[in-house]
Amino acid sequence: MYRLFCDSNCELWHTKVDALGLNVIRMPYIIDNEEYFYDMGKEHDFKGFFDKMRNGATPKTSALNEFAYTEYFEPILKNGEDIYYITFSHQMSGTFNAMQNVINQLKEKYPEREIRFKDTKTISLGSGFITYYGALKYKEGATMDELDAYFDELIEHTSTYFVVEDLTYLYRGGRVSGLSKVFGNLLGIKPVLYFNKEGKIININKVKGMKKALTTLIEYMKEKGSELDKYDVYVMQADSQKEAEIFKESIKSQFSGVNVIVQPVGPVIGAHCGPGTIGLIFHSKER
Repeated sequence: MYRLFCDSNCELWHTKVDALGLNVIRMPYIIDNEEYFYDMGKEHDFKGFFDKMRNGATPKTSALNEFAYTEYFEPILKNGEDIYYITFSHQMSGTFNAMQNVINQLKEKYPEREIRFKDTKTISLGSGFITYYGALKYKEGATMDELDAYFDELIEHTSTYFVVEDLTYLYRGGRVSGLSKVFGNLLGIKPVLYFNKEGKIININKVKGMKKALTTLIEYMKEKGSELDKYDVYVMQADSQKEAEIFKESIKSQFSGVNVIVQPVGPVIGAHCGPGTIGLIFHSKER
């Protein structure tokens, strides 16, 4: 028997997490000198968080330490169960160095137990999308080997795009230069960002204005989308609910039979992309 883990950077909504019986590793963030751990939307004040950012607050995120991973994993192993952990992209954080150290230590301590992890090579509900459908397989009784095969296929067919409102936050994270930030904000330039096959964020387009940027995302979905009647489509919004709802209706008007779910961006992801961000996740012919 094994237990299925995910982390809060997959941003699955708390009701789905509970229904699927997932164990969640909660990632930390700091704002106004207070540390919090994201609760998958259960009691989080999204509006308050992004208002603070708009008013100049600079939230920070950090990697978990080895002690934290041990606290999550060891009780499961001690109870005679194995672990399968679905992670966000390893390209996005150093937290997985601590995780790997703990796994190595625990394998020595519990040699009869198995610990596996799968890098989804994306983040936010791109990772959540993969986690959700994998968890359904888990609930149906899939073995670890069966999950490995399923994830290897699904990861290659999950597309994660997003557009930011303000380039300042990408600049702070080293994603754009200072000059690009200044002129991009002045001219209303919106970079279209995407997770590639290695799990890295790449800039694949630049357009003027959010409206044009969202139209561009729909064009990518027309070009690459597959089995859209079988898999949910997710629209993520960082304090941009109205724009996200309009975007949702635009998608539904152009793709028959598609189920579009709008969900807030959480604080850990939001700290890096900033308020006004909109993301799009869908099943695709290829990543």
